[in-house]
Amino acid sequence: AENLDMSSTEGKSCALCGKPAAQRCPTCVQMNLPPAYFCSQDCFKKAWPAHKASHVPAGTTASTVASALASKSTAEPWLVDRPEFLNFDFTGPLRPAKLSPKRVVPPEIPRPDYADDPEGESKLENEHRASHTIAVATPEQIEIMREVGKLAGKVVAETGRFLKAGMTCDQVDEFVHNLIVSEGAYPSPLNYKGFPKSCCISLNEVICHGIPDATVIKDGDIINLDITVFYKGHHVDVNETWLVGNVDEKYKKLVKVTYECLEMAIESCKPGQLYRNIGEIISKHAHKNGYSVVRAFCGHGIGQLFHAAPNIPHYAKNKAIGVMKPGHIFTIEPMINEGNYREKIWPDDWTAVTADGKRSAQFEHTLLVTETGVEIISKRPWGTYLDRESGPK
Repeated sequence: AENLDMSSTEGKSCALCGKPAAQRCPTCVQMNLPPAYFCSQDCFKKAWPAHKASHVPAGTTASTVASALASKSTAEPWLVDRPEFLNFDFTGPLRPAKLSPKRVVPPEIPRPDYADDPEGESKLENEHRASHTIAVATPEQIEIMREVGKLAGKVVAETGRFLKAGMTCDQVDEFVHNLIVSEGAYPSPLNYKGFPKSCCISLNEVICHGIPDATVIKDGDIINLDITVFYKGHHVDVNETWLVGNVDEKYKKLVKVTYECLEMAIESCKPGQLYRNIGEIISKHAHKNGYSVVRAFCGHGIGQLFHAAPNIPHYAKNKAIGVMKPGHIFTIEPMINEGNYREKIWPDDWTAVTADGKRSAQFEHTLLVTETGVEIISKRPWGTYLDRESGPK
């Protein structure tokens, strides 16, 4: 869900409970639709899964979609499956494609509390949302996180070997899903706040949270795979950006610099380090190479909760709270853009693309602060992102 627009609510009632309205849906306002009104953020969140279906341009029906297709010199057949994108102003060349049904996790596999919630809400996360307290993992929790991290690293590495130009993003999601489930684990993104797939796949101008669909992966693409594994009651998060076939040198550089940003940030982690300093380190290296740092998304605490304190911005002069201590477990996941840092959200309410349509890259690890430094919990079993097509050395 998004932050609410607080203006123009006089005389209006909450669409959910009927109380006097204090806020209105910003997406409705942005799309010039009749605004929906709510009394509080809580009512807005509860109404969101059903309400977001109304975010379709006025007059959009099956017949208007067909008419729009017929009137175009080059038809956009994906509009038949994704009518919410009709008349959407795309920033780059990527377009959505058909979505397959949500995949099923066998009932015997333990799952997070949001997995079967109709709205994908985690009660545990919501209870801790306002807290700035950073959990200190116990020795038992650390051992579990190492076990989950080993599995997460394996999934990334094995998926890298599997992925080829000519595949669809949906085929990659299916591979990830089946691999995680075969290990008795749950793919954390599935149904988290309603997310419909088992991993995030972000191509080219997509910054993050791309929904795997029937889009074909092409030679020359850069593609980010973001996976999170839930096992033994704990989550571990990791992602890599890969080069597909013959990638232009300028995009190879973008990916390389993004990887270096993460490596430099990890090297700085130790007891006593301020969380706000991470953004300074990342920004310095990105800006030196002519790139920008995304501000809208940040690293986060992780463990029994998918997202927890601390929040870790990747940009300079941020106001992150907290100091690293042994036992802290969190992610660092810089998103580095070829152009400016701003983002635009697609009408699927997840996919974040660069506002100027230029490419973006990202890398992520789950990290444990030790007594003397830092340990990479989610380390892949061999090589780096450059070795994705090879096996163990």
